[in-house]
Amino acid sequence: MVQKLMRLGVLAIRRPPVTRWGPGELRASAVLPQEPATAPGTLIGTADGVESWYLGARDMVLYPGDTGHHRDNLASGRPAVWVALRGITPDRAQIVCLTVDPYEGEGLASDLDLLVEAVPMPASVAQVVADFVAEHHVEIPFKKRKRLPVDPNAMSARAPRVLQEADKWVNNPRRR
Repeated sequence: MVQKLMRLGVLAIRRPPVTRWGPGELRASAVLPQEPATAPGTLIGTADGVESWYLGARDMVLYPGDTGHHRDNLASGRPAVWVALRGITPDRAQIVCLTVDPYEGEGLASDLDLLVEAVPMPASVAQVVADFVAEHHVEIPFKKRKRLPVDPNAMSARAPRVLQEADKWVNNPRRR
């Protein structure tokens, strides 16, 4: 199967907790089109109590069957990369998944153990995705299924709508 692998670096921001009992908030903020030489879990900078972290890199895979979804993402007003993280501290955070499929990103967001963020897609990544879509997309025409006409007088393989007394569990001595 044809597929395209891209290795992307992930940047995140960590906001301080709102109360002294809160753990703070870790959110993906950007993806880097190339993996830097920086070690994962490196603090990049701090401004007004908000820390910027490099979390590491992960492979993102493009499949030919998803090109319609990738095309939808590129045609939207704001193409995005969905980053799914597990963990709330930068040193222990794990990058679970990177995807440019908006429907897969929506599915990842339903997992309560993951922190999913749609971050802006860099122009170089958008160009690779657009080239992949142009090369591998096959338009599948919509074909509406036709229902077969049903003869209401014909014998049916399904159970009758009203059960006979012998078929009921209640008041049936054979079923006790």
